[in-house]
Amino acid sequence: MKLYTAVATVAAVPLALGLAACGNGDPKGTGYRPSIPAETPTAIATRTAAPIEKVPAARLNRVTFVPAMNSALTKQKSWRITGTMTVNGTTAMTMNGVQTAQPSAMSMEMSGAAFGGRTAKMIQIKNVAYVSIPGTTPGGKFVRIKASDGDLGQLIDSGDPTTIFKSFGANLGGVKFVGAETVGGQALDRYDVTVDTAKALALQHKKLPAGAPKTLTYSLWMDKAHLVRRMSFDLLGVSMLMTMTDYNKAVQITAPPASKIVK
Repeated sequence: MKLYTAVATVAAVPLALGLAACGNGDPKGTGYRPSIPAETPTAIATRTAAPIEKVPAARLNRVTFVPAMNSALTKQKSWRITGTMTVNGTTAMTMNGVQTAQPSAMSMEMSGAAFGGRTAKMIQIKNVAYVSIPGTTPGGKFVRIKASDGDLGQLIDSGDPTTIFKSFGANLGGVKFVGAETVGGQALDRYDVTVDTAKALALQHKKLPAGAPKTLTYSLWMDKAHLVRRMSFDLLGVSMLMTMTDYNKAVQITAPPASKIVK
């Protein structure tokens, strides 16, 4: 069915919506504190105290990574997401949207080759999504999808930007600190997070694609408050790079009027 195929294409997008990233936002403090002090004094010389030497900040590991990430995320009320999906090195889609945590809502525009060079739109409010797809729905019109609408409902479930982060949990195979990097003028720490592919996708309500590797590695860039600012991954020739900005800015997401909804 044409509609099913089109929505299935859109449903692939939220695989990377947790997707999230470097930005210029100003998130609130998370309350998370590293176990190693930020600096420690050296021994005092006979007459003059030696200069204070900075000690590298504590790096997150397999035990501390998820709690620190969750602590930072729960302080955020809203954010903007931008992203680029490439297939075998060719840009297939770009995304731009805003999301809120309470209530769980999202307004996203997606454009590129995946939509014939045109723009698709999706509005999600709690467990209901409204999708407008070029060539499938009339211009400016939306199809309403409920969570109970079978496979199409997976679009709603996976639209939550925290879904990928939640899928880490017990599936976390390893956490590796790659290094400190400056992205968009901001100092960030990059971590490579390895998960069990099948289990992680199952928690995102997705099936394991044929030929997929047993493990999947996400690269995440965190700020000093352990808030994820950038995320990327590669799976079977599909690459996604996502960023998150404008944290805690006022955002209002509303459903399309009834006049714009078609069956």
